[in-house]
Amino acid sequence: MATLRVPDVVPSPSEDSQTLRKAFQGLGTDEKAIIDVLGHRNASQRRDIKETYQNLYNESLIKSLQSELSGHFGCVNANRVITEPEEKAVILWTYDPAERDAWLANEALKSKKKGINQLQVIVEIACASTPHHLVAVRQTYCSLFHSSLEEDIIANVSLPVRKILVGLVSSYRYDRAVVDLNVAKSEAAILHEAIKTKKLDKDDFLWILGTRNCFQLKLTFQCYEQSFGTHIYQDMKSCGSGILESILRVVIWCIDSPEKHFAEVIRASIIGLGTDEDSLTRAIVTRAEMDLMKVRGEYFNANKSSLDNAVIGDTSGDYKNFLMTLLGAKV
Repeated sequence: MATLRVPDVVPSPSEDSQTLRKAFQGLGTDEKAIIDVLGHRNASQRRDIKETYQNLYNESLIKSLQSELSGHFGCVNANRVITEPEEKAVILWTYDPAERDAWLANEALKSKKKGINQLQVIVEIACASTPHHLVAVRQTYCSLFHSSLEEDIIANVSLPVRKILVGLVSSYRYDRAVVDLNVAKSEAAILHEAIKTKKLDKDDFLWILGTRNCFQLKLTFQCYEQSFGTHIYQDMKSCGSGILESILRVVIWCIDSPEKHFAEVIRASIIGLGTDEDSLTRAIVTRAEMDLMKVRGEYFNANKSSLDNAVIGDTSGDYKNFLMTLLGAKV
């Protein structure tokens, strides 16, 4: 369930474009007006606003936002690195979902550090969205960066994680609830043997996780727990804490319960000193139109505290207001 709140009566794209243009003009920027418009429009409506804005003013809305929000409201684009979390949140939200994920994937692959915080972005795109969305991301990635997502994974990620990620983004899973109990039982045993012997880069192990439809895999995970007494995620935790094991745990979680994964991403982003704004922004922006209500529930179940209060306590100013708007709050 989404948390995005779209008004019953939505202004036309032309009216919204004029409101945004007015927010950009004069001394200072009217951040509240930007939040009020963009923070209450779905992906289709935002796309219409971008097209209308371009036609009316012969200027990209993204570029206008970058110009006006720099230092107020940071995301990587072709010209500069954005560093302000408020700006990054608004711009990522304004992108079409496929374009947004293409930018996030490229940012992760081109970062100097290639740890779990960076590479789990690729897993989220491949395993926590629809097959159609993954195809759209791959097509958009090629258009934006003049190379394929697979090529950039190969160029920037070392084995054995490279093998896993290339397999995940290259796959096109069947997206219907077609399952086979006998296959699930058989493949649960294969998964268990690979985990037991810690041969996590075996072809059949990766093939099962990378190609079976999500409904089939959820049944396989159920059979695994019934047959061996523990959930596959828990057994994976006993394999170690290296990047390979960590990536595979994210794969399992994103397939079996993406809302739990993103609840943990949010918790990890705000725990301790400082805030990981990139992870917090990504989790809220990418799930606000999908399952952020479920993420909120899982956050409470795991932490016995409110996700909304956690965001309020760890953010401030327009950044806080924008994230809370996407969470459905009245700001």
